[in-house]
Amino acid sequence: MKALVTGATGFVGRRLLEKLTSPVILTRDPERARQQIDRDDIRYHGWNADEEIPPAEAFEGVDVVFHLAGESVAKGRWTAAKKKRIRDSRVIGTRNLVEGLRALENPPGVLVSASAVGFYASRGDEILSEQSSQGDDFLADVCQQWEAESARAAESGIRVVNPRISIVLGTSGGALKQMLTPFRFGVGGRLASGRQWMPWIHIDDLVAAMLRMATSPELSGPVNAAAPGEVTNLEFTKTLGRVLKRPTIFPVPRFMLRLLIGQFAEILVASSRIAPQRLLDAGFPFAYPELEAALRHLLGRQ
Repeated sequence: MKALVTGATGFVGRRLLEKLTSPVILTRDPERARQQIDRDDIRYHGWNADEEIPPAEAFEGVDVVFHLAGESVAKGRWTAAKKKRIRDSRVIGTRNLVEGLRALENPPGVLVSASAVGFYASRGDEILSEQSSQGDDFLADVCQQWEAESARAAESGIRVVNPRISIVLGTSGGALKQMLTPFRFGVGGRLASGRQWMPWIHIDDLVAAMLRMATSPELSGPVNAAAPGEVTNLEFTKTLGRVLKRPTIFPVPRFMLRLLIGQFAEILVASSRIAPQRLLDAGFPFAYPELEAALRHLLGRQ
């Protein structure tokens, strides 16, 4: 399988590259990406995703495109300018990518284009499968537009899969890396009430799931990328504390989150009870279906 990757220098993209042989990378800054990744078997092509379609020569010999590029939702306060970058980097970037794919005489057969469980918004205790309706907030709207732009590739005979990605657990980036310092110092605790459902997935399971999406013709459209072992924020907090052998007695009230990080606080206290129904139906073998085993593996606390 010859793959092209966008967002290859990000947390998930880097892990995905480890599983690919001689991939192609589309990036805004090929020289910087080359220095960060430091592999001889990668072909780099420059692409300003917000302003142009990608170069046709980047897709020569490519079978599958993994589209992971997008402005981080977790870094920086959600100013009007930040929210515009979150939306445009996903919606316009995907639109330009698909326009490039549709212009090819022989396009790749598969597009695995990222989305997020933010599609559902906060829904309390409702179990959310891929059949569940769209939520009603900023990120839900972004996800809907993001997926709609990628779906246009199907008009050119490309199979499109949208992994709706939950909180990705890994030690080289993402939420877990940010949590570790306060928890290791014994000042970790639940967020707000702690009753909100907190969907998660081990980064190795996410990468394996995306590779499965690329090679399984029966998978198309949205696919929830979340572990089946569902937990609330309180359960997550207690489990992480137990694995690290640290107390978890310092809750962070909702108003304090809002003061510290602004509107993004609403994402941290959102309740999304995600069911990975399509992966389970496809027989996908989660290596880390339960949270404690996932954390022990990642943190070397077997």
